[in-house]
Amino acid sequence: MEPVIVISILGGLIVLLLMMGTPLKPIRTVGQGLIKILIGALFLFFLNAFGNQFNIHVPINLMTSAISGFLGLPGLAALVAVQLWIL
Repeated sequence: MEPVIVISILGGLIVLLLMMGTPLKPIRTVGQGLIKILIGALFLFFLNAFGNQFNIHVPINLMTSAISGFLGLPGLAALVAVQLWIL
């Protein structure tokens, strides 16, 4: 595809977004989800920091952060239970 066509399509999309505005609902939902995942990672960090005394370690990755972030403390307790009894 010609560069002129690509640039004109992108320019048209930018003008269209400026005139109509961005859809705020999806952006807000994604932002809230990312905040919850970060909070979940923080929960897991503190659990691992204080859980070393009791030989508890739950790895911090995207899945465990999402579980502990969206479910809160019950999700964190479920991750600990899975770590202790299943793994």
